[in-house]
Amino acid sequence: MANSNDPHILGTQPIGKLLVSYSLPAIIGMTLTSLYNIIDSIFIGNGVGALAISGMAITFPLMNLLIAFCTLVGVGGATISSIRLGQKDKRGAEDILGNAAILLVINACFYGGITLLFLDDILRLFGASDDTLPYARDFMQVILAGSPISYSMIGLNNIMRATGYPKKAMLSSVLTVVCNLILAPIFIFVLEWGIRGAALATIVSQAIGLVWVLCHFFNPRTYIRFHRPSLHLRKRLIKNIFSIGISPFFMNVCACLVTIFINNRLLAYGNDYSVGAFGIVNRMQMLFVMVVLGIAQGMQPIVGYNYGASKHDRVQRALTYGILAGVAVTTTGCILGSGFPGIFVALFTDDPMLVPQSQFALRIAVMMFPFVGAQIITCQFFQSIGRAKAALFLSLSRQLVFLLPGLIILPLFFGVEGIWYSMPVSDLLATILAVWLLFKAHLGTKLQ
Repeated sequence: MANSNDPHILGTQPIGKLLVSYSLPAIIGMTLTSLYNIIDSIFIGNGVGALAISGMAITFPLMNLLIAFCTLVGVGGATISSIRLGQKDKRGAEDILGNAAILLVINACFYGGITLLFLDDILRLFGASDDTLPYARDFMQVILAGSPISYSMIGLNNIMRATGYPKKAMLSSVLTVVCNLILAPIFIFVLEWGIRGAALATIVSQAIGLVWVLCHFFNPRTYIRFHRPSLHLRKRLIKNIFSIGISPFFMNVCACLVTIFINNRLLAYGNDYSVGAFGIVNRMQMLFVMVVLGIAQGMQPIVGYNYGASKHDRVQRALTYGILAGVAVTTTGCILGSGFPGIFVALFTDDPMLVPQSQFALRIAVMMFPFVGAQIITCQFFQSIGRAKAALFLSLSRQLVFLLPGLIILPLFFGVEGIWYSMPVSDLLATILAVWLLFKAHLGTKLQ
């Protein structure tokens, strides 16, 4: 029997079994991370105040940018390393690992340093008011200072999963989240460090997770590990990593730009509490999106390996199972969000100004949520087989082609309600485009 950590089982074991074994750890890790973000917001909402939730919502664009520069390297490195393994190129996978590790630190220092220099101006641009700016500033100063830790932990953890260790990747996420859940209430309530304490708990916990990940890649018994010759930047490898990572990078950059626009439109047609409502809606949607992303992460090494090994029937099966699972998850989110919005909102706040806006927004935002699962899996699929242009096009379509025009046009007729309605409309249109692109590419009969 093959070792469960042998990446070559990706080409032999049944697809359904592989998808469960690879996706389940990723789902657990992603769900715990999302739950942490939700619980952290609950701590902030109840321990600091309703405006602190609005301040957190202002930081979403910056957090998306942080994730963008991280995924530029982490996702690209994970995808190419799994393809290299499918091609039986162990040395090539280790070279990708070494270059990705260096690039993660460089990207973090570049992004974190520049953003810290102009933080207040950036937050104002993103929609911060005099009331919400102090909360947003206190949170992001700590997050940005710790970005080299965050980047390294998240990026290398993706590569750990992609190179045959999904359970260890899950455990690193679990370790980080558990530490976070322990430290956050201590820093917020006991030490009374407020929203800055929440951010510090995040960085300290990720530092603990990073130690775990580094121990894995320095372990001589690990199949893909650090070697000194691989820790040298090479132009060809950097280009390969960026060519795949550019799709999720632009997806997060677009999410940043659109979130900035949403925040400013909400302030123009609503108020600070409207921004807070968006923060709550975003947290609840991300809980289910994270599960789908866990499925996508589990699918990625399976698709990448089998595509590299030219086993296209297995690639198609992985795609089919991934779409079905993704749609099931987001359909569940739609049912719960539209049927029981009051229960979700009550977790964050009982503020009489924030509660009704949040409930109304949540009902609308999840109207077309079942389609989101298919759109996410399809985008990840194109990325996993190295079709960066198709993945990039799908990544940009929802944000720029559909959502942004809706945010401009619909509020002119429906006011602040038009902002909420633009979200489900863009979900539906982006999914139709993704399905059309799959059929156009003749997937299922022709993958080359």
